[in-house]
Amino acid sequence: MAQQPSRVHEFFRKRLVSLKRKPQIIPLLVLVLAFVYYSFNLSPVANTTALINGPHMGLSEFCTMLFSALGIVCFLNSFPHRKKANIPMLVLTFLMLGLLVFCDYYYGTRISVALTRAESPIVPTGKNAFVAVAQNVVHVHMVLLIVGAALLALLPVYSTFLRKINTSIDVAGNSEMTAIDISGEDA
Repeated sequence: MAQQPSRVHEFFRKRLVSLKRKPQIIPLLVLVLAFVYYSFNLSPVANTTALINGPHMGLSEFCTMLFSALGIVCFLNSFPHRKKANIPMLVLTFLMLGLLVFCDYYYGTRISVALTRAESPIVPTGKNAFVAVAQNVVHVHMVLLIVGAALLALLPVYSTFLRKINTSIDVAGNSEMTAIDISGEDA
């Protein structure tokens, strides 16, 4: 008689089965994590924008929030339920991710220029410590976006490996079954 799997083992088995069915959840979670991380750290970014007031920094910050939300919506529309992937929405998702990386790069260079300018550079310590926090937030957000885009691009590769994982469970008495008589004759 086969032993019943523990609850923890069964929990992870069910999660693995759901990942096998919808492997696009992995890049979606990374992109949502990037959006939430940037959203929760928006105060230092906004304070940095107000302090430095460089060209198009506010626009870059706004575009980052806008394209983050729209990128997630495009991603969700890229993989409709029980249908093939929607290629135009997938292309739009990659375009939004590219714009997000560009906005983060632009914002980070504006901070670097303000920190290293010859005339009255900003010192990111003391009361201006939020500038260093904002610079780190922008860099981490950019890295998370690149990881999410890479996971999305490599989705066909690792989804085949996920499908090869055996998630079936042995049912007691399944191996002892004889052939089922479907002839319709009563014994």
